Amino acid sequence: MQAVIAIPAFTARIDKQRAAELLMHPVAGVPLLKRIVLTANRASATEIVLICPEYLNQALLKNFSEEVFQYGSRISVTQLENFDPRDSSNWAKLDAYLNDQFLWIPWNWVTTKQFLTNLPLLTMASVDWAKPAHISMHDIVHVHSVSTTPLPQTDGVRVISPKSIASAEGFVVAHSGKVLDGIHTSFNRRLCRPFVRLLSHTSVTPNAVTFGGVIVSIVSAVAFAHGGYLYSVLGGLLFYIAGLFDEMDGMLARIKFAESPRGTWLEGLADGLSYLLLFGGIAIGLSHRYGRPAFLMGILLLIGAVLALSATSLQRRRATTADRPHEYLGRMYQLLDQDSGNWISRIVRHLQAFVRRGILVYYIFIFTLIGALPLIFVLATLGAHLTWILTLYFNRRFFAQSFYTRATPTTNPIKEIL
Repeated sequence: MQAVIAIPAFTARIDKQRAAELLMHPVAGVPLLKRIVLTANRASATEIVLICPEYLNQALLKNFSEEVFQYGSRISVTQLENFDPRDSSNWAKLDAYLNDQFLWIPWNWVTTKQFLTNLPLLTMASVDWAKPAHISMHDIVHVHSVSTTPLPQTDGVRVISPKSIASAEGFVVAHSGKVLDGIHTSFNRRLCRPFVRLLSHTSVTPNAVTFGGVIVSIVSAVAFAHGGYLYSVLGGLLFYIAGLFDEMDGMLARIKFAESPRGTWLEGLADGLSYLLLFGGIAIGLSHRYGRPAFLMGILLLIGAVLALSATSLQRRRATTADRPHEYLGRMYQLLDQDSGNWISRIVRHLQAFVRRGILVYYIFIFTLIGALPLIFVLATLGAHLTWILTLYFNRRFFAQSFYTRATPTTNPIKEIL
C-alpha cells in the first residue's frame, strides 16, 4: 500500500524555522510528521510519498527520511510549491510516483491504524481532502457501492494549535489499547492514561516500565509471604498496581512506536515471573497458618505455573512469526473461532477473556479482601495445570502438522521431479 502525505501551501505564510518546528512538534513524545508517517506504516503503507514546499530544509527532510526508513517504510520526497489536491494538474505532475490506489493522509491528521485500514475506496471526485481517504486514481468504484456504503466516523484530531496538540495527545493515549481489550482491561487502561501521557514526554522506555512492574511484584510477594490479613490485602493491592504497569508498558510502546519482538518476549517473561513471585509469596504466607499442606500445595502450584508458562511460550513461537510475536493472542482467538465445532475449543474461547491478567488482578485482590485467599490458591493450582494441559492439546491440534512440515520434507525431491 502507498500513502501520500502533503504539506499544504498555507504553511508558506510562516517563516521556515516556525514551519519546521510545527512539523516536528512532539505529540505524545513523537514529532507530528513522524507520527503521521508511522501511523500510515502501521496501516500497511510500505511506500510513502511526501509532498512538501521547496523552502523546507533539505537536511531536515534527509534526516527524517533516513529515520523513517528504519521502520520499514520507503519514503520519496517531492517538492512542489503551492500543491492543491483539488487541482487535477497537480496530480498530473505526480503521475509517475503514484499507484492506482493509495492512502491520502493530511499532514496534521493524528489518527489510528484501525481507522486508516477500514477506509472505503473512493474516486478522486468524491474525496474530502481535509480528511484521510483511500483513493482510486481510476473510476473503478461502482457508484452504487459508494453511495450505499456508510463512511467511517472521522476518527482523529487535526493539529492546528497548541490546544489541538493537547487534544491529539489525549486521543493517542485513549486509543493506545488493543482491539481485543475486554471491559476490565479497558478500565485499567483508563486509569493508566494520565501516567502514560506523562511518560511519553520523558526518556523512560517501555522496557523500563516492565522492570518497574516486576519490582512492584517482588514487593507484593514479600507482603503476601508475611502472612496475616493486612499484609495479604497490601500484597493484593500491590499486585493490582503491578498489573497496571503491565498495561502501561504496552500502551507506551504503541504510542512511541517502540514495539519490538524483544519487548513482547520481555513482557511475557515479566508476566510469568510476576505470577511465580505471587504464588510463591502466597504459599509462604499460607504455610504460616496452615503448615505443611499449604506448602505442598504451593509447590504443586509453582510446578503447574512453570509448565503453563513453558507450554505457552512454545505455542507463541508456533502461532506467530519471529518478528510478530505480539499477534499471538489474536491468532489464537482466530483459530479457536474457526474450530468452534470442537466443544473444547468453544469452551476455551469463551473462558479465555476471564483468565487474562487484566481481570486476574481483580480476582486476587477481591478474594484476598474477603478472606478467601486459600480458595483462590486452590483454584489457581487447578487452573495452572489445566492451562498447560490445554496448551499442549492445542499445540498438537493446531500446529503439529505445520511444525513437522517445516522440520522435514514431505515429499521425495526425486519423486517430485519425476
